[in-house]
Amino acid sequence: MTHILAIDQGTTSTRAILFDANMAIIGQAQQEFAQHFPKSGWVEHDADDLWGTTVKTCREVLQNAGLSASDVAGIGITNQRETTIVWDKATGHPVYNAIVWQDRRTSDMCETLRAQGHEDTLCQISGLVVDPYFSGTKVSWILDHVQGARARAENGELLFGTVDSFLIWKLTGGASHVTDATNASRTMLYDIHQGAWSAQACAILDVPMAMLPDVKDCAAEFGQTTPDIFGAAIPILGVAGDQQAATIGQACFEPGMMKSTYGTGCFALLNTGQTPVTSQNRLLTTIAYQLDGQPTYALEGSIFVAGAVVQWLRDGLQIIDNARDTQPLAQSSDPSQNVIFVPAFTGLGAPYWAPDCRGAIYGLSRGSGPAEISRAALESVGFQTRDLIEAMQADIGHKADTVLRVDGGMSASNWTMQFLSDILGAPIDRPKVLESTATGAAWLAGMYAGLYPDAKTFAQTWSRDCRFEPVMTSDISDERYASWQRAVRATLSV
Repeated sequence: MTHILAIDQGTTSTRAILFDANMAIIGQAQQEFAQHFPKSGWVEHDADDLWGTTVKTCREVLQNAGLSASDVAGIGITNQRETTIVWDKATGHPVYNAIVWQDRRTSDMCETLRAQGHEDTLCQISGLVVDPYFSGTKVSWILDHVQGARARAENGELLFGTVDSFLIWKLTGGASHVTDATNASRTMLYDIHQGAWSAQACAILDVPMAMLPDVKDCAAEFGQTTPDIFGAAIPILGVAGDQQAATIGQACFEPGMMKSTYGTGCFALLNTGQTPVTSQNRLLTTIAYQLDGQPTYALEGSIFVAGAVVQWLRDGLQIIDNARDTQPLAQSSDPSQNVIFVPAFTGLGAPYWAPDCRGAIYGLSRGSGPAEISRAALESVGFQTRDLIEAMQADIGHKADTVLRVDGGMSASNWTMQFLSDILGAPIDRPKVLESTATGAAWLAGMYAGLYPDAKTFAQTWSRDCRFEPVMTSDISDERYASWQRAVRATLSV
């Protein structure tokens, strides 16, 4: 039992990654699944797709590596956060599609909560702003819109969970209804100061507490898989939401350390230690990780569209065949054109929190084409990151003096990371192992199993692949950023 199996259940695909005793990746399998957009601003997944791709990729990676379940010391799970599933306690069947974190259908509900004066209370309890992004209003929507669901939930017949909870329930044959502190902290129902579900928040959002899973540390015993799934039982020993798992994988264990992950969205986390910092700039106060009963907190800025904008260039506009095509296009663009792309496909996240805002492109000329639009798409990620970093610096009262560690699919683009460094005016470190999210989940499980070292020793193994230093002058970067801010103001005013 010298291997760890990490399950990385993301927004557009599910991956299974095998790590050996030295935390080296020895195999992985990946499968995409369908995205469903029933209405403008609505995003759903078939929860059975999440389950099916999890089982398939796990079996595939074990088979390809020539290993069996008996070779695996534990499973670590990391997942798309806030995505909400309600299922039948007796059968395990979801009563409705999974409502994805990007979904904006509860905008009116959030507006009502604010009008009723609940925002400050919910923020004080959960550290979150009132926004459709989080799970609480999604649960309430399902209970109100699926016939008989609310009565069944109140009778104890239905369960709620984020994706980690649903997968653990299925993996353990319904034996474990659990989550970890990081995923719980993203629901708007969890008191991040008391470390428990909040009866007050549940009452405000009208969510029966009987639906909620038990909350554990990120490294703990979450249950065992039933033998029929992989051929033998495997203990589930580590769980963290994807952005917190990436924070762990990037070894951001010290207060002041920052990481930013560029996947479907972009999420920047600043470790604030054992003291939660209340944001004055519309950032989130969240749990970065919890070990041995002690939560470590973070300030987080959430961008809804990062890699998703490249996916839109491919699938929507069809001006590229592959995500890799954006970099050469951006390099070939006309530098005299100042095209600004505000990719608010499902609203704007931090620090604006404008769920009804929609995307726009500014500065188009007759000479604008795929190259200029591709460049603007990549640059939008840098501009949005600067929004977050400036808000973080305002909250902590000084300029963050640490290097920004990056990971996720877009971080492989040298052009994008160089622009990020330029627009931030700060160095960017890209690690040798880009699979920070899966690495974080694997370390949690392996550390609990006694296979991997403690946090301090693990942090010493982090190694840098490349550092990007700013080459753009501050005058130019400030001018470019001012153009972005004007574009955002114009978009918000529509």
